[in-house]
Amino acid sequence: MKRLLTLLVLLTILAVSHAQERQFANPILAGFYPDPSICRVGKDYYLVTSTFAYFPGIPVYQSRDLVNWKLIGHVLDRPEQLNLDGQGVSRGLFAPTIRYNKGLFYVICTQVDRGGNFIVTAKSPAGPWTNPVWLPEINGIDPSPFFDDDGNAYVIYNSIPPDNKSLYDGHRTIRIVALDIKTLKVSGKETILVNGGVDITKKPVWIEAPHIIKKNGNYYLIAAEGGTAEQHSEVVFKSKNVDGPYVPFEKNPILTQRNLDPKREYPITSTGHADFVQTGDGSWWAVFLGCRPYRPFDQNYFNTGRETFLAPVDWSGEWPLINPGYELVQYHYPVPFESPSPSGVVPQGGNFVIRDDFNSGDLNPEWAFLRTPREPWYDLKEHKGWLAMCVRQETCADAVNPSFLGHRQQHATGSASVSLQFSPKAESEKAGLLVFQNESHYYFLCRSVQEGKSVIQLFSSGTAGSQAREMQLLVSQELDRVHADEAVGLKIEAHGSSYSFLFSSQKDKWILLKDGVDARFLSTRVAGGFVGCMYALYATSLGTPSKSKAYFDWFEYAGDDEIHRSK
Repeated sequence: MKRLLTLLVLLTILAVSHAQERQFANPILAGFYPDPSICRVGKDYYLVTSTFAYFPGIPVYQSRDLVNWKLIGHVLDRPEQLNLDGQGVSRGLFAPTIRYNKGLFYVICTQVDRGGNFIVTAKSPAGPWTNPVWLPEINGIDPSPFFDDDGNAYVIYNSIPPDNKSLYDGHRTIRIVALDIKTLKVSGKETILVNGGVDITKKPVWIEAPHIIKKNGNYYLIAAEGGTAEQHSEVVFKSKNVDGPYVPFEKNPILTQRNLDPKREYPITSTGHADFVQTGDGSWWAVFLGCRPYRPFDQNYFNTGRETFLAPVDWSGEWPLINPGYELVQYHYPVPFESPSPSGVVPQGGNFVIRDDFNSGDLNPEWAFLRTPREPWYDLKEHKGWLAMCVRQETCADAVNPSFLGHRQQHATGSASVSLQFSPKAESEKAGLLVFQNESHYYFLCRSVQEGKSVIQLFSSGTAGSQAREMQLLVSQELDRVHADEAVGLKIEAHGSSYSFLFSSQKDKWILLKDGVDARFLSTRVAGGFVGCMYALYATSLGTPSKSKAYFDWFEYAGDDEIHRSK
């Protein structure tokens, strides 16, 4: 019996040691997944992020271990819920927050330029979610609900300076107002919780993304400060009362990378916009956004957008501290705990390869539309195993819904490739693979015709000030007549600061069309905005009528960042 007990103890020690040795890869949601918010219900964790002008809006991810995340639905997946017509790529939906209270899930968010702040609810996080209930009384962005243990509910949000009088550029406030959970309306007088930031004498900018957490009878207000670029940070305040006064932590910020050497190897920058969650064992973790620049490191170029990271929180004392024991946010931490992952999890962190053969008859929910689709321009049942896409007049350079299905670029090093069957009838008809940052910053690798000959072409978006459809032809190559009517492969390879564009008229025999194409042109630093690049299946007739269709046999994405190769 003693030997058996000893063996069981040793096995337990080994299991614990193995769990401690196992590490997860940051970011946990690679690619354009900014502004994360998280909540726990029982053994399940749910996470949402911003989607801006992409549809459906606000993905809902589920996890059992905080590391492996399964997409279970979207909050706004019906056109009547989300009208993105005419909105720029970096407008639309800003900073959702997800919470659970007494059997109901709540998401509150801002649709900038159209409607403002709204709240939706659902009995299941997978949906269906209600149509938005608008909150016109809230003048600001980044709203977050807080459900107190006394039954009262509130909305906390970023708003204008006191009396709308800015003391400096970027002067904002954090405010609170009561929420009636029966009517989903706000009522009463709003109260300013934070004016400017941690220390208004230092002119702190863009205090935003607030969340309130109650612990040990105290109310903790966490918020982002410093803007969304390299000066981004997370700060914390504390109060005995939900409506203040709030006192800032003397050791703020509790998370930032702004003081580190910009030339450090494999930097993670722009960290902030955090949300906290407590696990079943009582430990605390933070999700937050960050960016991964590629070389040259000191220029902060990145095409993957703002991504979702995970790090432990030390809350053993009076104040929380994100990333305890480290100055740099780590690419690898020990896993929070061992737990079975939901089935059907698509890799979102580390290096991976995924493929869509279009065999299921339904569109994979990971695909993203550019703005709200209003007509059925794609089909998965016309030819089994093929995705048929109508060649339409709309272009990705216009603020419309084009024939565009996007997959996020999730690695600085990797590739996206497709197999395409397409017989264009006019030179204006083009279909292929797009790498897209915004309406004026993209590259388009496509099949078309030129002077009656079947060609592979590479275009760049038009220069600033040009007409939306005036793309610049970078290179064109005729397909040999033997394979002119067959399916072709198209491939875009990312090499950090450059892209290579390839095609194939025979299986697995890739031909280089052009390499060394400037990827920095698609970086946030050059292109601006708040999104990351998308690889997209795309077909357009550039404003002219067309009845043609393009057929995609498969799509494959592969990511291979060096930092994750040894893990």
